[in-house]
Amino acid sequence: MRFPNFFIGMFAVLIAFAITTYVITQSLWATIVQTLICAVVIQIGYFAAVLFLVMREKPRRSEKKQSAHDEGAGVANPQRPFKSISPTKTH
Repeated sequence: MRFPNFFIGMFAVLIAFAITTYVITQSLWATIVQTLICAVVIQIGYFAAVLFLVMREKPRRSEKKQSAHDEGAGVANPQRPFKSISPTKTH
């Protein structure tokens, strides 16, 4: 999920949470404190989700073994780490 989408969704959830909390407690201070706690919990969840996605992108063991085997055997790696962009001719 892109950050702007998350940001808009987070504020919508926090507004709904604040309205619900105020209706239930009838206390402005309790609403503010509980909404701030909710915002922190949402941020922790977002950070954990991003961390999980980053950790999942690490190369798998089988890929590491295969690349180490290819390098040890003198086989050139056919894949480039980055995609090169070359200009195209326009007619």
